[in-house]
Amino acid sequence: MSIVRKCLRPHIIYAILLFASSGQAADFQQGVLQYEGRHYSAAREIFSEVELEQGATVETDFYLGRLALWFDDLPVALPHLERCASLAPQQARIQNALGDACGLAAQKANIFAKLGWAKRCIAAYERAAELEPQNPAWRWSLIGYYINAPCLAGGGMGKAYAQAAEIRRLDAANGREAFATVYLADSRYNEAFGEFAPVLSKSPDDFLALYQVGRCAAVSGQQLERGITALRRCLILPEPEPANGIPSYANVHYRLGDLLEKKGCAEEAKAEYARALATNADFRPAKVALRN
Repeated sequence: MSIVRKCLRPHIIYAILLFASSGQAADFQQGVLQYEGRHYSAAREIFSEVELEQGATVETDFYLGRLALWFDDLPVALPHLERCASLAPQQARIQNALGDACGLAAQKANIFAKLGWAKRCIAAYERAAELEPQNPAWRWSLIGYYINAPCLAGGGMGKAYAQAAEIRRLDAANGREAFATVYLADSRYNEAFGEFAPVLSKSPDDFLALYQVGRCAAVSGQQLERGITALRRCLILPEPEPANGIPSYANVHYRLGDLLEKKGCAEEAKAEYARALATNADFRPAKVALRN
């Protein structure tokens, strides 16, 4: 098995194979590898060059759209994702990405346009979940929507809990994170922390559980010392392989900075944000934190 097949998820492998007959196959593959490795500026430059030389395709539109979203560049993201959704309407990953773009548009829109964008957002998320009902990733998008959207736009905590339960049915570890996320949004902080107690009692060095304890502390503003200890423990453990949704050292440094800031340790917090950027120069949340 090649290194590409070891490192990439099946839809990524498929995307690369689509380009196998073209002269841009190597460049496209390099762009995917940079994307998967979270080197987003480099990936964006590569995909832009591939598009310039070969023209727009579903795959380049998808990646350029997703990358534009990472950089909060809605005017670039939306046309790419609308175009590839029209060409490949049966691909769940594209519908989900389009939902992200519409959600960002709803946040940025004036009061009269917000509801229309919100409806487009939830319709795309629901379509993704309908196309691939066994994929927890699309249900995470629904959780985010239901937590943040007002009832008028179809939001609601009950719907978020229902999606968390479905994620738990599909994958126990993912389900713990999903319920913790909903509990945090519902101010049920002890229950959020409690999701990871059974894991850490059996495996005290479980990287993901330790990170989630740190995240719970950062989001809730409670048990700050416990969160700091958990995140510092993460930094002496091996970093997980890059994958969608898996936290990296950059995430850990960022959350640690957030906790230190909440404690009033401004200089230490800035140092952690800087370490997040030293780990991953494209980690936008740390850039935002340092600007504020």
